[in-house]
Amino acid sequence: MTFRAKPLALALSISFALAACQPAADQTAPEAPKLVVDLSQVAQQPISLNVADLDTSIEACQDFNGFVNSKWLAANPVPADRTTWGAFPALGERSLQVQHEIAKAAAAGSWPAGSMEQKVGDFFAAGMDEAAIEAAGLTPIQAELDAIAALTATSDIPGFLGDSYASGQGMLFGFYAMADYNDSTTNIAYAGQGGLSLPERAYYLEDREDYKLARAAFLDHVAKLMQLAGADEETAKAQAQVVMDFETRLAKASLGRLELRDPATRYNPVSLADADALTPNFSWTAFFADLGVNAPEKFSLANPNFFKEFDAMLADVPLEQWQTWLRFRAIDGASPYLGKAFVERNFEFYAKTLRGQQEQQERWKQVLGALNGSMGEGFGQLYVAQAFPPESKAKMEELVGNLMAALKVRLENLEWMSEDTKAKAVEKWSSFTPKVGYPDKWRDWNGLEISRDSYAGNLMAAAAFNYRYNLDKIGKPVDRSEWGMSPQTVNAYYRATANEIVFPAAILQPPFFDVNADDALNYGGIGAVIGHEMLHGFDDQGSKFDAQGNMANWWTDEDRAKFEAAASKLADQYSGYEALPGLFVNGRLGLGENIADLGGTTVAYDALKRAQGEGFTDPMIDGYSQDQRFYMNWATVWRIAFTEAQLKQQLTVGPHSPGMFRAIGAPSNQQAFADAFGCKAGDKMVRSGDDRVVIW
Repeated sequence: MTFRAKPLALALSISFALAACQPAADQTAPEAPKLVVDLSQVAQQPISLNVADLDTSIEACQDFNGFVNSKWLAANPVPADRTTWGAFPALGERSLQVQHEIAKAAAAGSWPAGSMEQKVGDFFAAGMDEAAIEAAGLTPIQAELDAIAALTATSDIPGFLGDSYASGQGMLFGFYAMADYNDSTTNIAYAGQGGLSLPERAYYLEDREDYKLARAAFLDHVAKLMQLAGADEETAKAQAQVVMDFETRLAKASLGRLELRDPATRYNPVSLADADALTPNFSWTAFFADLGVNAPEKFSLANPNFFKEFDAMLADVPLEQWQTWLRFRAIDGASPYLGKAFVERNFEFYAKTLRGQQEQQERWKQVLGALNGSMGEGFGQLYVAQAFPPESKAKMEELVGNLMAALKVRLENLEWMSEDTKAKAVEKWSSFTPKVGYPDKWRDWNGLEISRDSYAGNLMAAAAFNYRYNLDKIGKPVDRSEWGMSPQTVNAYYRATANEIVFPAAILQPPFFDVNADDALNYGGIGAVIGHEMLHGFDDQGSKFDAQGNMANWWTDEDRAKFEAAASKLADQYSGYEALPGLFVNGRLGLGENIADLGGTTVAYDALKRAQGEGFTDPMIDGYSQDQRFYMNWATVWRIAFTEAQLKQQLTVGPHSPGMFRAIGAPSNQQAFADAFGCKAGDKMVRSGDDRVVIW
């Protein structure tokens, strides 16, 4: 049984049922027990702008990241149980510590059946019961392994896949509900490429040294995993080669990360009849029926070449090889939630070999990761009640309003854009929906049964429950109140089809946000993040969606050409950054994020000036001006170190440029930065003339 986190916003409304009979007039209904958690011992976030961390031997105008971050990074290496360390990971660590206290309290208490406290407590307790997990062995996935072994012909595989997807265990391609790119008010089904165990198609097909090492390690991983599951050494090695050959064939038919950035490559609406004709060996009509989804007029079948190849493999790959691959994927997907040997095998390959992590995280962190993947937003309801002060939400909403006002002014005064396109840009601005902290409406989780009997069983139940929740959206109106991240996630996002910007509670802490900090820190931290998410609506891909969230061209041809030219210059800038000897940033893969950084910091700086107003007297805190502190906190946000393996992987698959380049990329294009630090033409942090990129 595969257990893979679903890209859904998950939430639960806690409601405790009263007794079947109403109490007599002189009786009082008992109050439901309340979760009380002492968070006083949870360590505070250690990363914030501190002048003692500045390396004044490095000139800000030459290496701004080094000036702000090098001293701290030298004193704080990546912990052995992580692959990165810095502002984001440290905040994530604090969020985990808070979650740990909540989960322990839930596990120790007695709660009404079906309450979120009961679900969280039982899930956590089951995950921490290593003896029971060890004793269970492969039992949790034995039914799936038996179903694979029972296949008698490749013609049985489509039916098996239908049953697997119906239980939330799809492993060959992505299939999910999402807003229609051409009608953002309605959800349709999307199918997209999948089936790869390595991070990206390049790992299978290119001869870069680390890719070749990864392929060799993958063969070793598959063989050892199959041995753990009962195969002898010789058979396991042969099976590993089958898996490699199978996935290499899928990789050849897959699109790369750069191609997939274009929404047009992810959207290909077809009828069921057309889809069935494309894959004669795989009936999409039958697949929808297996899933219990009404036959739609259309669904999106992206990258048809991938599905043609999948269909061909149903015809020419022998059944035994299909069974080998299916068995591997079932065991591999479940291995983090099985006994110790399987957990260690999963860690050795996916974490240690591919990402450079030297030690496993503590067991409770592993279980919290599974809990968040299974019912993250429901767990987040408990997190918010314990850890998110109302004043933080109020201050954030004020900041969002100021950023919105500053962005509108910039849009209205763009010199390079025509009035026709500008009007459309302002229309899109006016329809932005900001969400702060946590959802206004929590999802109902009634029907998900969680117990202390089986850790893997809980994951299976959650996978089926969440997948059915997603499938039930197909053909239904989009619910724009839903969130795509849990409140305890240290991140933020923009969703083009809803034209919304979302800031979970956990990111609203230093160095991003501090209700007691001076404006410069908040605008250089969370203000720039707010601006960043807003500008995603106007980056090279978000700008292909209109005010209603539909994929549509609202540009004049001339304005689009100007935009593309400026964006290309920014891509070239980042492609010049050398992350490791001979390995450079892919400026086109990270273009959307870099446009958002450039525009976000620009708008945040404008908002800072507007908030301070005319006649503002600079307090010169710790000897630094507000403008300097604004940019220094921006760099602090991107304070991050990597293991070498993790950095290499991010350069290949990550849409975000490494933090050391995000700290310097946007400021180097801004006159406000040069003025703040007295930089002059010729300094490394000053891009001038044709080299300076100005977009939004």
